[in-house]
Amino acid sequence: MKNIVLFGPPGAGKGTQAELLRDRYKLVHISTGDVFRYNIKNQTELGKLAQSYIDNGDLVPDEVTIHMLIAEVEKNPDAKGFIFDGFPRTESQAIALDEFLAKKNSGINAMIALEVPENLLVERILLRGKSSGRSDDQDESKIRNRFKEYQTKTAVLQDFYQKQQKYFGINGVGSIEDITLRLQKVIDQL
Repeated sequence: MKNIVLFGPPGAGKGTQAELLRDRYKLVHISTGDVFRYNIKNQTELGKLAQSYIDNGDLVPDEVTIHMLIAEVEKNPDAKGFIFDGFPRTESQAIALDEFLAKKNSGINAMIALEVPENLLVERILLRGKSSGRSDDQDESKIRNRFKEYQTKTAVLQDFYQKQQKYFGINGVGSIEDITLRLQKVIDQL
């Protein structure tokens, strides 16, 4: 099994790249954003709770996120592996994921981070917001708050995975094809 954490700040291109890698490596793509949107659209209890945090530009609490994502993994018992897009976002989520995968005699093979300058990310997200309809993609102050949350809570995962020798940072600027090739180079060596 290959289990990849695709990492990076909002707007780095994780979703786009995860879909391309999913097809190439026959992995299941689990996007935290997609899982949240499904739960929100269907007005589940977790969805309503998640929406209240998202509307404020905050990250959804660990307990809510962990329960949603583990349920998604359980829906795919025959998977060759997973690409986790937007999860884990905190060290406690990473620990919970490691413990869960260990029970399945598996683990994370690599965390690959897409590295992109913040100003370029803001431009990308505002552009995406014109077509996505997502309220958190249309307000620059909410976008910048997401970056602040990312830096204070999420970026610590770099150290977590570096200690396990599973962290790989790649340049996330360039054409979609160039970025995909950089990602494949890392994955093919796992």
